[in-house]
Amino acid sequence: MSGHRPGARLLPLAAASTASAFYAMWLRPRLLTWGATEDEIEGAWPGDELVPDCDSSSTMATTLPAPPEAVWAWLVQMGGDRAGWYSWDLLDHYGKPSADHLVPEWQSLKVGQRLVADRMGRVWFTVAVLEPDRTLVLRSDLGLPSGHSFDVPDRPWPQAYMDGVWGFHLRPVPDGGTRLVVRTRGRSRPRRLTKPFNLLLGEPSHFIMQARQFHNLRTRVGAEA
Repeated sequence: MSGHRPGARLLPLAAASTASAFYAMWLRPRLLTWGATEDEIEGAWPGDELVPDCDSSSTMATTLPAPPEAVWAWLVQMGGDRAGWYSWDLLDHYGKPSADHLVPEWQSLKVGQRLVADRMGRVWFTVAVLEPDRTLVLRSDLGLPSGHSFDVPDRPWPQAYMDGVWGFHLRPVPDGGTRLVVRTRGRSRPRRLTKPFNLLLGEPSHFIMQARQFHNLRTRVGAEA
């Protein structure tokens, strides 16, 4: 009978096309701007200039029930060999729980400092912009296909790489809380390979991890308020 119904063979393709269009036109823009206002999305933030020719970006935001200096104390101690990242620890902290308290020896950072992101120390973020209680921008540069970090070189860039910034921007709000805006900007080469990876895995993963971090930060700073 199927030979008399050629249109039936097109149904899976039509369904896939519809799902792709729904994701591209409705869901994806919302994931990339989750919680952010139009002004926050359109505005320029410190660290944007580090990746001027970006080919991917996101702006997510939340309001936390504590002043900026209290939120900063949690952000400044992030790192794989420090407090963790307050996200899904099984995915980004080797299954070890992120810190649920402030640690005095982790309360300082300096520009250029590396924050380790894997067990072997082959992947790290570099502190690129630091303004206490206001702005923390972390930079990540990964060679491909190894996935190992490298410092931004004076020599030509590798043929295959991923370069990006992860910025945390704290602004006080009238009720004594903090507006936390997280801006990412990235570029990668070769685009024919990295673009599909970013669309299918990179962007959804960032949304999942960032939303979880917002939740866990809210729990931590709220417990101290």
